[in-house]
Amino acid sequence: MPGPNVVLLTLSLVALAAWLGLDTVSLAANRIVPGTGYRVFDVIGVGGALATSLPWLALAGLAWRPARHRLALALTLVVLMLSALPAWLSLSAVTLVDSAQARLGIGAGIWVVLFLQLLAMIELRRRLDLSRLIGWALVLPAVASAGLCLARWLEPLALWQEYRGRSGQFLSAVGEHLLLVGVAVGTSLALGVCLALAMRRWPGVQRAGFGLLNVLQTIPSIALFGLLLAPLAWLSANVDWLAALGVSGIGRAPALLALVGYSLLPMVRNTFVALEAVDAGVIDAARGMGMSRGQVLRQVRLPLAMPVILEGIRITTVQAIGLTAVAALIGAGGLGTFIFQGLGQAAMDLVLLGALPILLLALLVDALLGALTDILRPGGAE
Repeated sequence: MPGPNVVLLTLSLVALAAWLGLDTVSLAANRIVPGTGYRVFDVIGVGGALATSLPWLALAGLAWRPARHRLALALTLVVLMLSALPAWLSLSAVTLVDSAQARLGIGAGIWVVLFLQLLAMIELRRRLDLSRLIGWALVLPAVASAGLCLARWLEPLALWQEYRGRSGQFLSAVGEHLLLVGVAVGTSLALGVCLALAMRRWPGVQRAGFGLLNVLQTIPSIALFGLLLAPLAWLSANVDWLAALGVSGIGRAPALLALVGYSLLPMVRNTFVALEAVDAGVIDAARGMGMSRGQVLRQVRLPLAMPVILEGIRITTVQAIGLTAVAALIGAGGLGTFIFQGLGQAAMDLVLLGALPILLLALLVDALLGALTDILRPGGAE
């Protein structure tokens, strides 16, 4: 009999402590006044709170003797508990909200428990040797539960109210965010491949290129935006065709330049390492078959290097999704606009309206590109 799964056991006990000890929701009379926090005991009483502790105790018990069938049962339990979080918010809304102006906020207890549940799901997926796609499919019941509860019972949810008041701006911000990320990653991919090929051919380019990219990576994003402001403003004032394209010291131009600069290092490094790591015997065999240098690159090196190159694209895209939020400070738009507006108004739900989609986009891109990398890796998906 295997020993206890310490990771799962710890996650279960810490989540139980957070569930019982932290506020799960907050209630404010309107958007302006601060909310009052409510723990589980305040919503359903001591008996109900102890009853909601049973699934966590059961999960801890399954982690104590983690045979494979027990781990499968534990994963099912985690999925059910994850799906029950929207139901808890709905119950809190029905129990606590007593006016049309009241706003229900999501408390720290919910966020901590959600984070720990996702960690437990990752741990169980690895223990059961499930693919990434199956792991992410396990989140779908919780998404469906959230959609159902949002449609029927969660009208007072403050986050939902912020979205409803800015739905048009929100969709436009999502489009701007995706456009900035897509252009930055696409440009860095094209430049990264060219630079990696040049580095393989000329060692001097390799030394100078990696040195410059490493220095660029150490510059804080806000500082880089500031450094780009003056030269781009000068170019806009003195070069008519750049001004016609909309280039200026603020806006999308400096944001794209900064994002491309930050994206180049992981893209170039992964591409260079991937191309160098191709077995020399395979290259000799391809040349022995009469392939030209270009054919060897297109038909041998790139296909074999693709999993590592995709890993660089994954890292770059996830990094760009987060950095694009900062570009809102220079008028580039995107979801970061809501984050900084919320900070200025001390409205945390408005901050979440910008931050949560960024987090979800990063997780989605990481899952999809990670799964594609696993499929293209020799031996297929794990």
